[in-house]
Amino acid sequence: MKFGSQLSQDLREKHKRKSVRPVVGDSVRIVRGEFKGIEGKVTRVNPSRGTVSVDGVSREKLKGGTASVPIRSSNVVITSLSFDDKLRRQKLEVLG
Repeated sequence: MKFGSQLSQDLREKHKRKSVRPVVGDSVRIVRGEFKGIEGKVTRVNPSRGTVSVDGVSREKLKGGTASVPIRSSNVVITSLSFDDKLRRQKLEVLG
């Protein structure tokens, strides 16, 4: 299964790429589904399921409390990249 998210228009022009793998710390905007329009930071990534958890996207549990909702990575657009990882910074600067 492929695991990636589209880049926003300005990031596409800057890095000359259409999509990248989301990582914890990236800012994203949800463009499809029940939570469409919500923006937030990625808090958890699950590559095997192809999902990301976004800060501020949660559901009430029946027994009380809240649970984060996994969002398919194809349903989000990355608006800001996290460059905590040196290798990621290198890869994107080589292409950009």
